[in-house]
Amino acid sequence: MPVKYKTKIPKYFELMNPLLKAIKELGGSGTNDEIYKKVVDNERFTEEQLSILHNPEKDSRTEIGYRLAWTQTYLKKYDLINNTSAKGVWSLTKKGKETETVNPDVIVDYVKSQKLPKEKDTYKEAELKNDSETFQEDENNWKNQLHQLLLNMPPASFERLTQRLLREVGFIEVEVTGKSGDGGIDGKGILKLNDLFDLRVVFQCKRYKGSVGPSEIRDFRGGADGRGIDKRLFITTGSFTRDAIKEANRDGALPVDLINGEQLVNKLKGLSLGLKTNVKTMEEVEIDREWFEEL
Repeated sequence: MPVKYKTKIPKYFELMNPLLKAIKELGGSGTNDEIYKKVVDNERFTEEQLSILHNPEKDSRTEIGYRLAWTQTYLKKYDLINNTSAKGVWSLTKKGKETETVNPDVIVDYVKSQKLPKEKDTYKEAELKNDSETFQEDENNWKNQLHQLLLNMPPASFERLTQRLLREVGFIEVEVTGKSGDGGIDGKGILKLNDLFDLRVVFQCKRYKGSVGPSEIRDFRGGADGRGIDKRLFITTGSFTRDAIKEANRDGALPVDLINGEQLVNKLKGLSLGLKTNVKTMEEVEIDREWFEEL
């Protein structure tokens, strides 16, 4: 049974022109995060719209983010954009560069016409599972499983996972406090830049199902003594509301860098931390559960 929302959210086909416009404004290419933020800003989505998750029991994707992924699928099938980059960057094709606006009905009809003749015309918005190139549930199955695994990890294990992650990306002297009354700080470390500069960083890592709001960012920024701290990093399995992102970058305050659940699982995959990737006819990702259980 489809989920019914009290707040109206644009359909995937209503996001085709906003997405195309966003990539053009980004210079012809952009990551998923860049495209998402540009569309959100351009369309002026409300905080209520942005706080709705597609399936909070499985992952941290917002409903808007989920629908934008389907929009990307359709624009790709219509040869307006592609994501051939190894870094997951979407870019305009030659056809996309020459196209200012599109008729969504034409694109939807075209994609439906590409289905095999034997298939019955019982198309639904979330059904295109025969195509390995689409943003489909099969493709995200490993992400859903990993998201559940992270949510069910003991707090101490999740902190150690964060510690390992930071070490892998260049941090040294990473410590986990693991104490209450620490001002919201779960750990600290030093980011070494080109063996020339040191940035002293404190971090908070929280397992959330939903969205982190601005109050959590303010509490984290105000926690403990800020002297000698160059950066604050907030990592969550959930997502951040638009107001939380604004608060993290508020003028006159020490910025807080944010890593949401989608970025976290992608970073674990990129570093092969607890994940094994097999590339055959299509990419298969296997979760090494023992690796996580031993943290």
